[in-house]
Amino acid sequence: MAKTIPYKIYLEEQEMPKSWYNLRADMKNKPAPLINPGTHQPMTAEELGGVFCADLVAQELDNDTREFEIPQEILDFYRMYRPSPLVRAYCLEKALGTPAKIYYKFEGNNTSGSHKLNSAIAQAYYAKKQGLKGVTTETGAGQWGTALSMACAYLGLDCKVYMVKVSYEQKPFRREVMRTYGASVTPSPSMETEVGRRILEAHPGTNGSLGCAISEAVEKAVSTEGYRYVLGSVLNQVLLHQSVIGLEAKIAMDKYDIHPDIIIGCAGGGSNLGGLIAPFMGEKLRGEADYRFIAVEPASCPSFTRGKYAFDFCDTGMVCPLAKMYTLGSDFIPSPNHAGGLRYHGMSPVLSQLYHDGYMEAISVPQTEVFTAAEQFARSEGILPAPESSHAIKAAMDEAIKCRETGEEKTILFGLTGTGYFDLYAYESFHDGRMTDYIPTDEDIARSLSKLPKVD
Repeated sequence: MAKTIPYKIYLEEQEMPKSWYNLRADMKNKPAPLINPGTHQPMTAEELGGVFCADLVAQELDNDTREFEIPQEILDFYRMYRPSPLVRAYCLEKALGTPAKIYYKFEGNNTSGSHKLNSAIAQAYYAKKQGLKGVTTETGAGQWGTALSMACAYLGLDCKVYMVKVSYEQKPFRREVMRTYGASVTPSPSMETEVGRRILEAHPGTNGSLGCAISEAVEKAVSTEGYRYVLGSVLNQVLLHQSVIGLEAKIAMDKYDIHPDIIIGCAGGGSNLGGLIAPFMGEKLRGEADYRFIAVEPASCPSFTRGKYAFDFCDTGMVCPLAKMYTLGSDFIPSPNHAGGLRYHGMSPVLSQLYHDGYMEAISVPQTEVFTAAEQFARSEGILPAPESSHAIKAAMDEAIKCRETGEEKTILFGLTGTGYFDLYAYESFHDGRMTDYIPTDEDIARSLSKLPKVD
């Protein structure tokens, strides 16, 4: 007899994952290593150790260990807001008139408002363990900066955040939450770093980008004694920590004999998407099950759908290693759209390899359509979603409508990465009819891609 499925599925404490899952261990084609831009040789642990914490470097370079035990102090912190609920979107299903079953993994039930806290506490923990004074980072929409500020406050670390200028101006309340937790917040690009001054000279009046902010944060870390740099997305270590999302989702679905046909996540740098799909993709790679995976990115910054699979700098200032990824070029500065967390020029090397090998799909969607979907979701499910998450909502709704048209009863799982209560400027712009859909031209992208580094 089938189990009655509740509106929200919570796990018991003993059911929570005790280890992170390293998806790379099951990948036949491993992601290419980070490359030293000077020597064009793979970055060594010693080289990376000047930027990242030692334990995080070990996680970054490990392609073979399938599971990493979660330290007890991190598990204790997770218990403040985990396990997060897996929710059946009954009301949205009814509003769409679809036979599809829609589930979402809700990661916004913590003060940072998003999934970013899962990796923030891990990276702060390893910095504290190493005896560091503090960390530096960048943030786009502000969710990562907020999460890291919260984690650093908990562990007594200093936190220096470089916030993309357009988000710094559009989202002052997110900035103030960071300051409440003790972080210093600087709009990027700024005049306080050499690379910031160089970017401003090359791009006068720029609104900034995640690539710009990364450059500044890395420079600050390597030039300040007792500090290291931490990143909220893209890197292997981040996807490792975020696997807790997918692990919880799979345990909950297995508990009620639910098998998702389609798994959807928004895609900026890859942290949410990689975390959500990890255990399901592992099953697919091992030949144990099959799923359809869809990455959803903004049409204004379409690295998967219009980018090139190549080695590129991880930052605009070209001070970071080279990564092989789908990229629009590190010189690409996207329009100041409101999904600030998705304004990165490249994509996670892990996800890029999986996409290149045909294990997942990717689509791009324009901003106004995303907010139309966000509004309908809010009216149906009672949660105001973050603009980033709303890209996944848009795709999930489209798939559910296809089921309505064909009569197929597919099960859809998507990641609701966070809430949009600090994004009301964006909602105001949408409701007042001021929001536009900027899509870069082929010439814009070609110009940026023409500057890709030459790697043999």
